[in-house]
Amino acid sequence: MRLLSNGQQLYNLSFQETDGPEDPDQITEWTKTQLKEYYHGTRTSFNIPLLLDGSEFESNVWSALQEIPYSTTTSYKLIAQQIDHPKAMQAVGSANARNPIAVIVPCHRVIGHDGDLKGYAGGIERKKWLLMHENSLLT
Repeated sequence: MRLLSNGQQLYNLSFQETDGPEDPDQITEWTKTQLKEYYHGTRTSFNIPLLLDGSEFESNVWSALQEIPYSTTTSYKLIAQQIDHPKAMQAVGSANARNPIAVIVPCHRVIGHDGDLKGYAGGIERKKWLLMHENSLLT
């Protein structure tokens, strides 16, 4: 995972296939600690200061994502309704795909209204693993 911070807030957490340059600071180290706890099953929420820079619509979607409890899922349709744009399911999906902070802003918890996993910027296998890790996907 790649962690980027401005020294006060985390602004990017993304999956990557190869090692890249690191510029550790207090925020990235704090994030690594909390992620390790999450992956070891001892953390279900995060308290990292975040910088989410997007349009008003994206910000509304990302705020709604942060309200999805651990070990639960919701749908693109329900998020669209929650942010008062009931017909904007595809736009919710696009904003979800542009989420700059994977796992902590839990876009993996959004699935299709029919229960289909749909896409995931980090790859559908990662999404499936994350949902199984949280016991919100049984198969």
